[in-house]
Amino acid sequence: MAHGHDDKNNSIFRIALNLTVTCFISGIIIAGTYAITEPAAAAQRVKAKNDAMRELVKDAESFKAIDSKEGWYEAIKGGKVIAYVVPANGKGYAGNIEMLAAVTPEGKAIDFKVLKHAETPGLGDKMVEPKFRKQFANKEANDLEVVKVPTDKNIQSLTGATITSRAVTKGVKEAVEAVMTYAATQKK
Repeated sequence: MAHGHDDKNNSIFRIALNLTVTCFISGIIIAGTYAITEPAAAAQRVKAKNDAMRELVKDAESFKAIDSKEGWYEAIKGGKVIAYVVPANGKGYAGNIEMLAAVTPEGKAIDFKVLKHAETPGLGDKMVEPKFRKQFANKEANDLEVVKVPTDKNIQSLTGATITSRAVTKGVKEAVEAVMTYAATQKK
């Protein structure tokens, strides 16, 4: 009788050993795959960011990271800074809206690009469309306010997506204010 008991223990041990070995090998494969794909993914992220910056500041010749500011870039043309591209965030209807905002050294919004959002399709996600985005061009921080009734001075809310509109506008406004503060320290 005792003999059968040992077999059972042995088979459990073998299963456990097989599982351990399998997990170990899977771990190595996953780690190896990550080591191979991560640099490619990182390069892809850099490319996506560069493309986004080019889209925002079309006439820039190059973009230079600002060491003291995480995620900030100078857009350079003819050796001069013509814009800053900075991260911007807004608390939308369905969570955080991650953006890049382009701002002139004089503290005027140029444009923004949404990198990540979970806003409602057909409503909040219209924030990515040029019709909404082009309202931001050349506006100073004070004018970056959402209004229901259209004016040339402010930002007209997206229909049925006031929270999204406010989140984007607030994010861009904060970016403009941050750039103004930073640019003031750069003037020699």
